Amino acid sequence: MRIDVVSIFPEYLDALDLSLVGKARRDGLLDLRMHDLRAWTSDRHRTVDDTPFGGGAGMVMRPDVWGRALDDVLGPDVLAGESTGRTVLLVPTPSGERLTQRLVEDLARADRLVLACGRYEGIDARVAEHYTEDVETVEVREISLGDYVLNGGEVAALVVVEAVARLLPGVLGNPESLTEESHGRGEGGALLEYPVYTKPAEWSGRRAPEVLLSGHHGNVARWRRDQALERTVRRRPDMISALDPQELDRADRAILARQGWFVPAGASAPVPVRIRPGRPDEAQALSDLAAATFPLACPPELGADDITAFIAEHLSPARTTEYLTDTDHYRVQVAQAPSGLVGYTLVVLPRTPDEPPYADDVAALVPDRPAAELSKCYVYPEYQGTGVAGALLGAAAAQAAAVQIDGQPLRTLWLGTNADNWRAQASYRKQGFATAGPRTFRVGDQLMDDVVMVLDLTSHRDDVRQTTPPPHGRS
Repeated sequence: MRIDVVSIFPEYLDALDLSLVGKARRDGLLDLRMHDLRAWTSDRHRTVDDTPFGGGAGMVMRPDVWGRALDDVLGPDVLAGESTGRTVLLVPTPSGERLTQRLVEDLARADRLVLACGRYEGIDARVAEHYTEDVETVEVREISLGDYVLNGGEVAALVVVEAVARLLPGVLGNPESLTEESHGRGEGGALLEYPVYTKPAEWSGRRAPEVLLSGHHGNVARWRRDQALERTVRRRPDMISALDPQELDRADRAILARQGWFVPAGASAPVPVRIRPGRPDEAQALSDLAAATFPLACPPELGADDITAFIAEHLSPARTTEYLTDTDHYRVQVAQAPSGLVGYTLVVLPRTPDEPPYADDVAALVPDRPAAELSKCYVYPEYQGTGVAGALLGAAAAQAAAVQIDGQPLRTLWLGTNADNWRAQASYRKQGFATAGPRTFRVGDQLMDDVVMVLDLTSHRDDVRQTTPPPHGRS
């Protein structure tokens, strides 16, 4: 590849003689040429700028000087349209498109790059317009390193040359570095690079992660992938939202779920979901959610009339408003996605420490009290199986673990689920619930066979994530 850099300070680019770029030049892998813009001036002061039309501060670089310089650097073949290679004219400017690794990869596939390093208030806009509209064999790209202003384009030129040169064949000794590093196209999509360590194994009281010292290549690869995902979530969530779900395996999705990112069915990218307490103004949305999802968990023998009656009695906006406002007796956690609410849980608190749960058949299965009921856990179908339900259950359990009834902390969280709903039971077991025994549950005129499952809340005491102030003396 040939790269030409035109600047009034060509010596600024002397650093490119060092390290890998300098070696690539000496090995003939990169043809890098510097040009002094002042060589194309025509007055004794070697003037390259003038005052801006319309007034204003600063000076603007002249189009006639730049035109002569770029015509000579590009050469007659390019100007006449006789060049068959791809030539890209790059103009660094704060108003340009953001330079990304994807753009760098594209530029590395060009045959020639010409960098026009402006100074002062920039280059007369007609220069970019001319080479865009009048020279068909030149591709013009105005680029920016980021949302800040530099004194000139030379720093950007240094960045472009180094970023592009290291992608050229033969420049890097280990080509695998290109896929493993930050923004590389490794397996599973572009991520920030995982943290790296070297000898000594222990330094300043800190030991390198044991997995890296284990010699188990599979575990090392998984650890690095997990670290890259977690680091990218924390520092560059925009990159997470650009990942292709098809390139995420089950372990990837589990890591993302623990960081609050989920992949709903049919989504083109992971979605951030926040778990938080519900608000009274969300009663209608939660009622609609429950009405849409409750029938999905019902056995086929349950009639439509009974389902409708149950929804009207227990899942109406009025009842849901009660759940959201009466925090003495209910606790609601919701899952908030950018598109709206996608799930919620309802915990029913006992009024006294010894209050038996629900009915006699449940009371016998839940002897440890105070005990609260996980009455509802509803998630829209596209988010089922993504981990949202698990996140909701974890938040509900942690919040319940912080509740005290007349000074006594809750000891048990119990729930009932249909005996034939093996998928729901498996999900609850993953969250620590254990099967206590059977019960019957009435929906309309039908008696349903349920399974009672219990969770020992003492295991959640150290994981309390209470997000609301203690209401009316309860904490």
